[in-house]
Amino acid sequence: MRLLSNLLEKFIKKGSLRFYDAGGHVFGGKEPGPAVTTRLHDAGLEKKLFTNPELYAAEAYMDGKLTFEEGSSVHDFLMLFSVNRQALYTYGSQRVMRKIWRALRRWHQANPVGAAAKNARHHYDVSSELYQLFLDKQMQYSCAYFRDPENETLDQAQQNKLIHATTKLQLKPGMTVAEIGSGWGGFAIHIARETGAHVTAINVSPEQLKVSRERAKEAGVADLIDFRELDYRNLRGKFDRVVSVGMMEHVGIGHFDEYFWTVRDLLKDDGYAFIHCIGRMSVPGTTGPFIRKYIFPGAYVPALSEVFAATERNGLWVADNEVLRLHYYYTCQHWRKRFAANREAAKRIYDERFCRMWEWYLSAVELEFLHGSHMVFQLLLAKTRDAVPITRDFMIDAERAAHAKG
Repeated sequence: MRLLSNLLEKFIKKGSLRFYDAGGHVFGGKEPGPAVTTRLHDAGLEKKLFTNPELYAAEAYMDGKLTFEEGSSVHDFLMLFSVNRQALYTYGSQRVMRKIWRALRRWHQANPVGAAAKNARHHYDVSSELYQLFLDKQMQYSCAYFRDPENETLDQAQQNKLIHATTKLQLKPGMTVAEIGSGWGGFAIHIARETGAHVTAINVSPEQLKVSRERAKEAGVADLIDFRELDYRNLRGKFDRVVSVGMMEHVGIGHFDEYFWTVRDLLKDDGYAFIHCIGRMSVPGTTGPFIRKYIFPGAYVPALSEVFAATERNGLWVADNEVLRLHYYYTCQHWRKRFAANREAAKRIYDERFCRMWEWYLSAVELEFLHGSHMVFQLLLAKTRDAVPITRDFMIDAERAAHAKG
């Protein structure tokens, strides 16, 4: 316990942790913050927790070897970690771990065509019934856009996001759109229904494509959308617009040039692309060990410096960049609470260990957008300097008109 005690003593500056193993220990308390009580049921985990707390604490919770008492919850525990994260990152052994992860990140994020599909299916071929328990009605699994976070529902905020994105595209009937990573089809359906443009939507998840085709048929726009099971690098053709929402995170640092070259190659000379992606405001980093192993293998949230270096290398104009900061925090908060409200239904679909994994994931991601370096950026990219209007009035005016129409 000595090594772990030393880590916890140095780590917890805000709030307090009452930690029970064979005995009882209290850490922190110097500054106000969350008060959490936890019990470790396997003393053999103490060395692992010292070495890699981000992974082994999650696994201990998933396996029932780490539990919470006196009204504490996994969200409280992760909140305690979140407000003390900088102290953990600067601890000697944790600095060493991060150097190792950084050295290995191209291997962790290797996504050649076959591996990319396997990595995506690990997460997105989870039963659609599970996602329906916590997503909005349109099955949007990316950052919503909150005009009024205190009063808007998740459904309204996700509709706001679709409007916000579509008004940046200036689409007209008959125009062509390539969507890289189409999820459950919500954006493609919105584009087809609201603009009359034709969408070629690609995805590597058979489960998502099946649901997408059904939903497009129900919406009456199946004739305007071509859903294909295809890796983005294998799509051919020229399009007026290329859109990509929540997919670039799965590309991997070693494949950014492939990704942006593909975007460029798919565009007509007067076309442009809309890229919506999670990013970080900090320097380049790595994907955390829990997320990398259990949630999004092969994924990476890029620093803006890495994104712009890749657009430069591929000769793309960054015609517009918008940074959404707290919007994903509010989105994940809705998801976490909705999942908690439907936990028993999720347990019937999978099992207790899966539910604990999902609880950890949703809480950790929510808090990363509150206290960490993550945000969302939206880019407009073009081959030519004049493909996008020279002021932002066109998107602002169109968005206001769309909301006024109701």
